Amino acid sequence: MKLDSPWIMRLGGFGLTRLMRSWMGTLKYQVHREEPEVDPVLECFQGPNIYLFWHEYIPIPFYLRGRCNITMLLSRHRDAEWLSHAARYMGFGTVRGSSSRGGVASLKKLMKVGKEMNLTMTPDGPRGPRRVLAPGCIYLASRLQIPLVCLGFGYQSCWRLKKAWDQFAIPKPFTQTRMMISRRIHIPAGLDRDGIEHYRQMVQQVLEQKTQCAEHWARTGSVLEGQEILLPEPGIYRRAA
Repeated sequence: MKLDSPWIMRLGGFGLTRLMRSWMGTLKYQVHREEPEVDPVLECFQGPNIYLFWHEYIPIPFYLRGRCNITMLLSRHRDAEWLSHAARYMGFGTVRGSSSRGGVASLKKLMKVGKEMNLTMTPDGPRGPRRVLAPGCIYLASRLQIPLVCLGFGYQSCWRLKKAWDQFAIPKPFTQTRMMISRRIHIPAGLDRDGIEHYRQMVQQVLEQKTQCAEHWARTGSVLEGQEILLPEPGIYRRAA
């Protein structure tokens, strides 16, 4: 029996979906939004948008924002095949590719999809360096004229895979989990290399700041100065089920 056969991959994706729903369903979520209109679960949503978050926190948006008309960029690597099937079970569209494998083709697919759907990607994936934003998302936002939105996440308590390039975070059951959503970041059209690098550094700072704020909020129960604490998001378990 070949572990990379299509039906094994589909079955593995289904199993991963069941495990994630059970595991992530035990966590206690709170969400902070600078601009409520950017969150696709709210009635006031305005889009499309391109959502960015660090690779180590994939399970949170994967669980919370399925069936929100979002297409996810995933690696072409064979190890991501199960994740690709799981993403579809969870209600995401998928485009396969990365900056190192199939990057140009995947960007073209994303530009086509981005005319009708929200997009999401991990700008430091699939191989790192950890928490270093690659320029592809800046180029894409510039070409499509779709704003970027940074998502920061944090767990009160988790295990870290220290040998993984991203130090992937596995939340402990029933732990406090925090999500911080930035305002829309509009990227000008027609940027040259210097312009792309300028905005890359700016978005990098915003994404890391949101992540650090969410991690601090989850660990301590209080947000950093200048941030607002909101009540737990209503109906989160019903939406994610």
